[in-house]
Amino acid sequence: MFLSDRIKGLEKLKDLRIVLVGKTGVGKSAAGNTIQGEEEFESELSPSSVTSQCEKARGEVDGTEVAVIDTPGVFDTKVSRDDVIKKIKMCISLSSPGPHVFLVVIQLGRFTEEEQNTVKIIQETFGAESAKYTMVLFTHGDKLKKKTIEEFLSGIERLAEFTKQCRGGYHVFDNEDKQNRSQVSELLKKIDKLVTINGGGCYTNEMYELAEKAIEEKKRRILKENEKARLKKEEELKKTF
Repeated sequence: MFLSDRIKGLEKLKDLRIVLVGKTGVGKSAAGNTIQGEEEFESELSPSSVTSQCEKARGEVDGTEVAVIDTPGVFDTKVSRDDVIKKIKMCISLSSPGPHVFLVVIQLGRFTEEEQNTVKIIQETFGAESAKYTMVLFTHGDKLKKKTIEEFLSGIERLAEFTKQCRGGYHVFDNEDKQNRSQVSELLKKIDKLVTINGGGCYTNEMYELAEKAIEEKKRRILKENEKARLKKEEELKKTF
């Protein structure tokens, strides 16, 4: 059976697990509330994270039991690596046996260097395999005004490139228009399609452990290269005397 036939014959998921990730202040908690249609997560406009630890909310959305896991400012560039690992393990345990999708929440507007670094941290933390389970969720859709999201992306090459790497593509939310449930229905349809493409599977703890090992290996390699460069420099200095 062709993939297109599988997607056409898609059975609606009965249980869906979503993990919201992204920089502090982009509207992760507000997006979680919009999906659930309830004020499940504390949300306010602030440069510091309102959410201090991973939180989970469950509810029925369009006939599907949806679990949304909201993460604290885990991926902020100032957070230590140890804290990232500790909170991510908690996040994955809350979504057991694993999330069907990571929604990388990005606020429409300028794609700053800090946001680019946040995206890089997310990619490194979850590993290359996570791209299969990732979708970008743009918040503050009202900022588009008369522009389409495609027109917006065409002006930001790095962001456009990142969305292409995400198998789930992208979706736009207007968090202010919480009564507009069609934006949530459309999101769930896109996630259903992604899950079907992935054969009904989810991102697992084993995938995360492999990503963690890859990071440790990279760190060891860098340390080894730095030590090699240091010794070489010492040898060169000795030759000058």
